Amino acid sequence: MNYKKIYPENLSVQITLNYFKPKNGIGEYHSFIELTDPLIPVKEQFCQTEQAIKHLEKISGFEKMKIIWKRYFLSDAVNQASLIPVAEKEAVSLVQQPPLNGMKLSVWIYAVEQGNGFREKNTFLMKRNSYLHIFHTRMHSRNGNSFSQTNKIFREYKKELEKRGNTLKTNCIRTWLFVQNVDIHYQGMVKARTTLFEKEGMTGDTHYIASTGIEGRYIYPEVIVLMDAYAISGLKEGQVSHLHALTHLNPTHEYGVTFERGTVVSYGDRRHIFISGTASINNKGQILHPLNIKKQTGRVLENIEALLSEAGATMADIAYFIIYLRDTADFLTTDRYFKENYPQVPAVILLAPVCRPGWLIEIECMALKENTEKQYEKF
Repeated sequence: MNYKKIYPENLSVQITLNYFKPKNGIGEYHSFIELTDPLIPVKEQFCQTEQAIKHLEKISGFEKMKIIWKRYFLSDAVNQASLIPVAEKEAVSLVQQPPLNGMKLSVWIYAVEQGNGFREKNTFLMKRNSYLHIFHTRMHSRNGNSFSQTNKIFREYKKELEKRGNTLKTNCIRTWLFVQNVDIHYQGMVKARTTLFEKEGMTGDTHYIASTGIEGRYIYPEVIVLMDAYAISGLKEGQVSHLHALTHLNPTHEYGVTFERGTVVSYGDRRHIFISGTASINNKGQILHPLNIKKQTGRVLENIEALLSEAGATMADIAYFIIYLRDTADFLTTDRYFKENYPQVPAVILLAPVCRPGWLIEIECMALKENTEKQYEKF
C-alpha cells in the first residue's frame, strides 16, 4: 500500500490517498479531499473541492485512472446539494454527515486504472474483464415510516439487480443504510431488512451482506432511510466469503440485526476486504468501555484486526477509514489517536450517531491484499 498526502498550491485543501497495484494487475486509488480553512465561504469551499479533484486527476500516476465513485459528506445537505456538479461519468453519493473538522464538506473518491464506467439511468456500471461492477446511490422513498421506506428501497433494488440476471443474495457485496434520527428509526429499518432477507434465503444459517447502518440525512426531510449499494456480476462460486472473528465478535443475528461483519471478494490478483461498520463490542454482544472514547476506539480497531486476519490481511493493508462519532466533543481525542497510530491512512471523521447509544464510535474500512488464486479472473 502506498500512501500520500498532497497540498495543492493556492488551495486550502488536503488530499490523502493510497495507491494499490499488485504485480500484473491494474491500480486502484482511495482518496479523501478535506478543506483546511473553515473560514472560507461555503461556495468557495465547494469550488476549491472541485478544483482539488481536477488537481488529483492530473497528478503523476493518476493519468490512467478513472474516477468511479464519489461520496460527498455534507454539513447541510438540503442547502448544499445544489453546489455539487451533475454526475456524468461516475457514481455520486451524498449524505448529511457533517465532517467534524469544522468544514462544510469532505469527499471520498474511488478510482480505477482503465476503469470503463458508464451510466444507465440511476445505475453506474464498470466493466472489468468478465466482471460488471454495479453501483447504486441515493436510493430512497419519500413516503411512509422507516419500515415501509426500507422495504420499498430493497424491493426496487432487487428489481434492478434482477434486470441483469443478478440476485440480492448472490451479487450484492455491500450496502450503506443512512437513517435519519437513528435512535428512533433504526429498528424499523432493521425489521424491514430482516423480513426481506428471510424471503431471499438470507438467514443466520446462510449469509447476509456487509453493511453500515448509521445516522444520516438526505436532501428531502421526509426521507428517513437512504441507501447506497455495490454489487458484482460475473462472480464464480466460492469467490465471495465472509468474516466472523468469533473470538472478538458475536454473530449479528444474535442481537437482532442482519449484516455480515466483513465480506471478501477474491480475484486472481487481489482480495477486496470490506469491513462493515464495527463498534466496541465483545463476542457476547456486550458494549465494552462505556463512556470512554479512547478505549472504545482501541477495541474497535482490535475487532477490525481480528476480522482482517481471517482474510490473511493486516492493518497495514487498510485502504481507508471512515470514522463515525456520536459526540462532537470526542473529535479531538479521536483525531489525535488516528494521527498518532495511523498517520498515513486516508481517513475522515464524521458526526453520525451509531445504532446503539452506548457506542461512541463506529469505524468502517476496506483492505486490499495481493492474491494469486488462479481459478479466478483478475480484477
